[in-house]
Amino acid sequence: MSATEKDINAHLHTQSAGVIWDKVFKGTSFAFAAMVLIVMLAIMVMLFKEAWPTFAHFGFSFLYTSEWDVVNDKFGALVPIVGTLVTSLIAILIGVPVSFGIAIFISLMAPSWLKRPIGIAIELLAAVPSIIYGMWGLFYFAPWFANTIQPFMTENLGGVPFIGQFFQGPPIGVSIFTAGFVLAIMIIPFIASIMRDMFDVVPTALKESAYAMGSTTWEVVWKVILPYTKAGVIGGIMLGLGRAMGETMAVAFVVGNSLELNTGLFYPGATIASTMANEFNEASGLHMSSLIALGFMLFVITFLVLSLAKWFLLRLEKSQQGDET
Repeated sequence: MSATEKDINAHLHTQSAGVIWDKVFKGTSFAFAAMVLIVMLAIMVMLFKEAWPTFAHFGFSFLYTSEWDVVNDKFGALVPIVGTLVTSLIAILIGVPVSFGIAIFISLMAPSWLKRPIGIAIELLAAVPSIIYGMWGLFYFAPWFANTIQPFMTENLGGVPFIGQFFQGPPIGVSIFTAGFVLAIMIIPFIASIMRDMFDVVPTALKESAYAMGSTTWEVVWKVILPYTKAGVIGGIMLGLGRAMGETMAVAFVVGNSLELNTGLFYPGATIASTMANEFNEASGLHMSSLIALGFMLFVITFLVLSLAKWFLLRLEKSQQGDET
């Protein structure tokens, strides 16, 4: 066999080995990707299976009744569902503007010597365990809020038609609003970090061109940075919302854990996660099934919220493409 034939055979052998390893790599990658869907589907099936006795016993009334009576086996998910949605909404309303301001300051306004320390501080806040936030909220923020902020808000907003009913409640500190505020503090590091990273990837030429045309910093942010990074910004907000909806220990410390439905934000309340954490160890029978049904509802609510955000983002992208054409 000549040297040329040996080289050709070696090359073909190398190509054959490369094709095999490429197929192995593709198959492994597909298996890892499919594992995510399989795990999610398995969790959903398990939750629905264990929750079925509750759904079969109460039907759709489980979703819109507020009674939670362990002694008489009467359960309704309305109070935990409302508590979860309201505390998450409060967290987003407080956390997103603060996170946006932090990200803008770090990316556009902070001097170079200050950017790194603030960035590290934000990342360290994200690493603080949730139970620490809960203890801080219970022992420090809740008493201070009950003695200072809550009386001020009740006095000035409690008498306003319609919205005044939301600023009512006993001055005990633990409440739906307190839980929402603590959640806001918890999600700020996540949202701010993602926003900062998104703002940093905007090409410098785009920002400098806008400044050269006489744009102010706010105009650069609104007309250049946000359109360029909207997908990442919305993704960061949704990540924070998911963290807020599923948070357990911090909320259990400060929400009050009351399964009574009230319109006032200063009344004690409950969320899905806090109810499950407080009652799961002592539950059995229909009570256990009802708690698992709450978990299934949290899974569904989170899935729907994230799907809605994805749909909104797709509509936004199509609208922008239509404007460009």
